[in-house]
Amino acid sequence: MDKELLAMLVCPLCKGKLKYDRKAQELLCHYDGLAYPVRDGIPVMLPEEARRMEVDEKLPASPGRTGEA
Repeated sequence: MDKELLAMLVCPLCKGKLKYDRKAQELLCHYDGLAYPVRDGIPVMLPEEARRMEVDEKLPASPGRTGEA
């Protein structure tokens, strides 16, 4: 995804910054817990199209966190 486009995009609900997950092809809003899909290189910024993130996805990664319970 184009870095300039990513810098302009914000969450349509909270107007917060989004983080691009290249592997999942999603734009993540950690505040609202939504993952907006990127389809064929085009961000779909509709809340009704967004996936609700799991609790562990919302938490920031830390050096001691392995993701295993």
